Amino acid sequence: MGSGQDLYKKARTLIPGGTQLLSKRPEMFLPDLWPAYYARAKGADVWDLDGRQFTDVSSSGISSCVLGFADPDIERAVIGAVQAGVMTTLNCPEEIELAELLIELHPWAEMARYARSGGEIMAVAARIARAATGRDKIAFCGYHGWHDWYLAANLSEDTALDGHLLPGLAPAGVPRGLTGTMLPFRYNQIEDLRAIVAAHGRELAAIIMEPSRSAGPAPGFLEEVRRLADASGAVLVFDEVTSGFRLNCGGIHMTYGVAPDLAAFAKAMSNGYAMSALIGRRAVMEAAQTTFISSTFWTEKIGPTAALAAIRKYRREAVHTHQIAVGTAVREGWTHAAVRAGLPIKINGLLPLLNFAIEHPQAAALSTLLTQEMLGRGYLAAPRFNATFAHKPEIVERYLRDIEEVFHVLGEAIRRGDVEQRLRGPVKHSEFRRLT
Repeated sequence: MGSGQDLYKKARTLIPGGTQLLSKRPEMFLPDLWPAYYARAKGADVWDLDGRQFTDVSSSGISSCVLGFADPDIERAVIGAVQAGVMTTLNCPEEIELAELLIELHPWAEMARYARSGGEIMAVAARIARAATGRDKIAFCGYHGWHDWYLAANLSEDTALDGHLLPGLAPAGVPRGLTGTMLPFRYNQIEDLRAIVAAHGRELAAIIMEPSRSAGPAPGFLEEVRRLADASGAVLVFDEVTSGFRLNCGGIHMTYGVAPDLAAFAKAMSNGYAMSALIGRRAVMEAAQTTFISSTFWTEKIGPTAALAAIRKYRREAVHTHQIAVGTAVREGWTHAAVRAGLPIKINGLLPLLNFAIEHPQAAALSTLLTQEMLGRGYLAAPRFNATFAHKPEIVERYLRDIEEVFHVLGEAIRRGDVEQRLRGPVKHSEFRRLT
């Protein structure tokens, strides 16, 4: 056991759930063996508490570090902000610069508000939509965070959220009075939304959805969502927390040619620094003044400074083209390696945010074995790859060479029937569950 594993044992006695983010729990990767904590990171590399160096070919900071870890241009800007004073009684001018830049990138938008995380900004979006319409119900598709407004979907039906990224989310602590306010529809299944609008159209405050996650929209899907929002008077909200700044410099909805009324950004917009933004049409955004949305640390200087530096570099370097190229190479590499290894996989996701499912009854054990084998080869790896600007061709080539070798290990384990015997610890968790 390394220092990270020992520290995580202590963490579980001091922090409910062990970590602040489900996606960073070691149990989601390699129980008892995942390094758990880092000492430093740079580019595509992470050093653990024991000084071991790993190349991150998994989530790259839960898809937040598009430029790679500790990008020098962003660090320089942030250090300047720290030296100038992060917080004062006055406001930082960077929030005006950032609003202008976001509106320049999205000409349909006219105003901006800020928070510091994706979950927060989606809660702000839901509040503003309800304030603007005077209605309560929300039709939704996709994953939108941990707040009451969203988890209320599982008050009516405890599996309502299972098809929207994370299964098994319990609404414990969510007021029962929110029952019936959240109405789920499936992506690319327009009849679901049509039925919701037919039954609840004049009660709908908003249609909230990710414009894309694991696949793009079917022809006409987003256009019909837009039409249904207009017909019902609901605010159309695109959650770009995950999809933003991947296929272009801004929201992925621009690639698909459909503009919402509100769009939310976080994660990639500030390369790992806490920052999120909601942009939108003036008529909707002004409703923020009719309700109370306010927080001290939404006014600090680092977040907007990091976002300005990151977005300007994305645009200057056309970072999205690099992400797409890396994603293309990885998808092709996985495909060929899986065929050669006899490993049944199904690849999903946007090119910069790829993942694959192992189509086998022992999928969770095989995923655990993959992470174990790749860790031994110097990688933080899982059945996913979040491309960054720091994933240069030589890193991608080395990764594909090593993962092909590991695919062969997995294929052999399936043929010999000894998958779990090869594991040096428990099988990973595949969904939210209480830690004991």
